[in-house]
Amino acid sequence: FLKQHQVKAMVVACNTASAVALDALKQHYAIPVLGVIEPGARAAAQSTLSGKVALIGTEATVKSRAYEKALKSIKADLEIQSQACPLFVPLVEEGWNDHPITEEVARIYLKGLKSQGVDTVILGCTHYPLLKTLLSRVLGTSIKLVDSAQESAMALQTLLKDKELLSLRKTLGSQSFYCSDAPEKMQSLGSAFLGKDLGKVEQVILD
Repeated sequence: FLKQHQVKAMVVACNTASAVALDALKQHYAIPVLGVIEPGARAAAQSTLSGKVALIGTEATVKSRAYEKALKSIKADLEIQSQACPLFVPLVEEGWNDHPITEEVARIYLKGLKSQGVDTVILGCTHYPLLKTLLSRVLGTSIKLVDSAQESAMALQTLLKDKELLSLRKTLGSQSFYCSDAPEKMQSLGSAFLGKDLGKVEQVILD
């Protein structure tokens, strides 16, 4: 579907999908395919002063150990803690980004990390940046939160520039949004992610 739109690059903007499918996608497509794990891991490795980094993510992302492998490939002596936080996704999708229940869940999930001397925490799920304010309150402002999505956007810019694919035009481009399920839900949640109205979201049926 994306190739039909003549895209010049793809971003797998999901940590779980990056963990389990990125290598297969890279082999299948000739265009550049970027995941979110390596950019996030690189930023965390550069950020930490204590050498102790934590990952919070879905159970599938944590179990894949993809972040651990990426971090160790950058700095072999890093100490890495991982914590699955499966309830964060439905809480964000419910719009409870700063709800007392969400804060209590965060305190339960993260209480072990605070005692481990961790100074950098990777937000290893695309939903988690919407919890930044709450997570900073729970963890304390001395702990840096690494947004893997933000790091991936910068990595994409660098990739396109290196491959001479970066647009040189000065005007803004257009945006089109498609989803394979529940366009109304994507429109609502996507608007929260981007901080602006997505407009029309078109549902596509994939073979």
